[in-house]
Amino acid sequence: MRVRSMTVSDADRVVEIYGQAIKSGHATFQENPGTWEDWDQGHLPECRLVACDDNDIVIGWAGLSGVSNRCVYRGIAEISVYVDPDHHGKGIGKALLSALIAASEENGIWSLEAGIFPENEASLELHKTLGFDIVGRKRGLGRMGYGPLAGQWRDVMLLQRRSQVVGVD
Repeated sequence: MRVRSMTVSDADRVVEIYGQAIKSGHATFQENPGTWEDWDQGHLPECRLVACDDNDIVIGWAGLSGVSNRCVYRGIAEISVYVDPDHHGKGIGKALLSALIAASEENGIWSLEAGIFPENEASLELHKTLGFDIVGRKRGLGRMGYGPLAGQWRDVMLLQRRSQVVGVD
């Protein structure tokens, strides 16, 4: 497995993997993966990564979204990391998140944020392992519109990782 920069030729697999994560019911409130154009518009042009198997098939991806258009927040981004379910538990998420942290710091990002359903214990542990702290819990943030938890209000854990390299005086 190797991590590399995402290219437009990876678009179909990126959207497909996102769709697989949506089906789990523990990845996002979003009900469908949308199109590549949706994905592209929702993520910063920097720090787009994919993990590939030995045949260069994309098996996971990571990217950043801005949190605000205000200039004071230019160094803060929300992370997205998704791995093909057939490849869970193999360290791919950790490799992607580690590479995303490094790439974000190379691009001047001083704070990374994540919103994770509390039931997604594996993701919470992964983030904690790589220096994210739980900074809060948004109670009843949104109502699930699909899947086995459809109609239920869901909490979201807020995590943050403050760079020790960027934005340090």
